[in-house]
Amino acid sequence: MTHPLNPAMAGTEPPPVMEARRWLQGVVFPPERPLINVSQAAPVDSPPLGLRQALAEAALNDPQAHLYGPVLGMAPLRAEIAAQWSAAYGGTIRDGQVAITQGCNQAFCAVMATLAGAGDEVILPTPWYFNHKMWLDMQGVRAVPLPAGEGLIPEAEAAARLITDRTRAIVLVSPNNPGGAEYPAETLAAFHALARARGLALIVDETYRDFDSRTGRPHDLFTDPDWAADFIHLYSFSKAYRLTGHRVGAIVASEARLAEVEKFLDTVAICPSQLGQIGALWGMRNLSQWVAGERDEILARRAAMTGGFGALEGWKLLGCGAYFAYVEHPFPLASDALCKRLVAEAGLLMLPGTMFQPAAHAEGARQIRIAFANVDAAGITEMFRRLAAFTG
Repeated sequence: MTHPLNPAMAGTEPPPVMEARRWLQGVVFPPERPLINVSQAAPVDSPPLGLRQALAEAALNDPQAHLYGPVLGMAPLRAEIAAQWSAAYGGTIRDGQVAITQGCNQAFCAVMATLAGAGDEVILPTPWYFNHKMWLDMQGVRAVPLPAGEGLIPEAEAAARLITDRTRAIVLVSPNNPGGAEYPAETLAAFHALARARGLALIVDETYRDFDSRTGRPHDLFTDPDWAADFIHLYSFSKAYRLTGHRVGAIVASEARLAEVEKFLDTVAICPSQLGQIGALWGMRNLSQWVAGERDEILARRAAMTGGFGALEGWKLLGCGAYFAYVEHPFPLASDALCKRLVAEAGLLMLPGTMFQPAAHAEGARQIRIAFANVDAAGITEMFRRLAAFTG
């Protein structure tokens, strides 16, 4: 007996991180060479004690923490985001222009559901974040690849040539996943100008903005008094406060857009996690110095990655920032086959570039993403030792 299956879902690739984890089945890692897992960009440590105590206090003593809340999120958290983002970006963001979601992936899906339907097109720079591509595939929306330029920075001029009458949006991720590149403010301004001129939405996912190596605001998009006409901002609390399991993300967009988003969120989740929002709000109010220390540690690991690949013969560092290094390997075999061998022969779990590129882009077979945020200095040193010893 066959079971009905949505062809768009059937045509969507399986989740890459879950696929990579299956490579571990049956592999024995000796004590002297334990697995170094650099496949996923998610904190593995618990949130700091104060935040955990705030969660525990709410769970024990706040009855509202266990009930449905507003579909677009708790008013105090929306207000805190509006105030802090207005100050950080030098613009004006109203409380009603903020929505809370169950993680940033849901933020992307909710926004995209309001923008594009089956047969429409959305421009994604490549290498792309695979979950963005997966959602578009599930919805029958064509992901139009925009190959990134030097330093993995996409160019608005190249994007302009890809726009058709079916294009609805351009999506940028900065600092980038998987490439690590920090997009210059001029790049974002150029894309915003293009989107506005062509009647498109510009979506900027800044999940990793807390680990940007630059000081000051990363772009000027919010300084435009009319930013909400075509700019949509996405954010995640998972990385900054180690709240991955609580699923808290945010959308900053026009009130009109969020009225449509509310329909999606009410249908999919009804409301975001109350405890997750309580944790995010406590973190915003109390953890700025702690997050600054986390940023310093990530930047130190970034420096170690840059130096390590600079000394590793045959490998080329294409991009490095936030949680990621995106590299070109020197071996004749394709990156998906290579990454499977690295598990068994070197105890390294990495994701191949084939997971971040269209099948037609041959460069994916030469590329690998390394998520280094969970590997300390000793682990990074050991990773480079194993890569240097691997002969392909």
